[in-house]
Amino acid sequence: MIYTVTLNPSLDYYVTSDDINVGEVNRVRDARILPGGKGINVSLLLNNLGIDSTVLGFCGGFTGQNIRQMIHSMGVNERLIEIEHGLSRVNVKIKSEVMTEFNAAGPEISNADIDKLLKELEELGDGDWLVLSGSIPSSMSQDIYGIICKKMEEKGVLVAVDATGDLLMNTLAYHPFIIKPNHHELGELFGVKIDSTDMAVKCGKELINKGARNVCISLGEAGAILVSHKGDTWECKAPAGEVVSTVGAGDSLLAGFIYKYLQCGELHKSLVYGTCAGSASAFTTHFATKGQVEELYEKAW
Repeated sequence: MIYTVTLNPSLDYYVTSDDINVGEVNRVRDARILPGGKGINVSLLLNNLGIDSTVLGFCGGFTGQNIRQMIHSMGVNERLIEIEHGLSRVNVKIKSEVMTEFNAAGPEISNADIDKLLKELEELGDGDWLVLSGSIPSSMSQDIYGIICKKMEEKGVLVAVDATGDLLMNTLAYHPFIIKPNHHELGELFGVKIDSTDMAVKCGKELINKGARNVCISLGEAGAILVSHKGDTWECKAPAGEVVSTVGAGDSLLAGFIYKYLQCGELHKSLVYGTCAGSASAFTTHFATKGQVEELYEKAW
């Protein structure tokens, strides 16, 4: 079974406006509300690919209830923990000539709530997948993913981590199966600018040395690179197409990778499929269908 953890889910309010003038009334051409959070995004794409997963994490108040209802309406399982105080956050994403985002901090999560989550994770066992993805509320410690990874390593659970900074680095000692920084995040980890494939691979190998088993580096419109603990390195160019929205593209990459790896157990094929899944989602308004991903995958070889 695949479980995705979203510790700071949101309602994402997407607004499209032809023009934005600060300090004036602006007219909205299109608006929609969707459940947000990187782990949730992974589950939504997996669902489109025909794979069941369960969303774990926290939710609070009427916004939290809306998140739960939307997830269910999209056909995805969830076991979000209802927090005692506070509301799940609302993020605003305004698309005009460029995308402008306003992301809220999220509610305070108590130690009792964290204990409830850790207890749920005790149910996972050998062969299960756990995806730790996205930011955390400011009230939580930066070692929370590391704490979870330690417990999962002892159980034989395959862990995927998509996080930044210390939140990611604190997991490496527990050998996550795959981590997925993008090239900007990778550069921030080492205080450099990733401006070449060689630089990306070099930094990826450093993360392998620190404990990661496999490192998938998203290069945006350029594609992705995978560095394996066995010494293999593969690069996959992104398919050509018109980008509609990059929101959730990286999460789709990770979901596509997991989907294909479950099928064939081959890292290279999984990288190619994941890259195609990320691109397919970028070419549509929300998340790609399986048919859209498969079409790109067939052309990738």
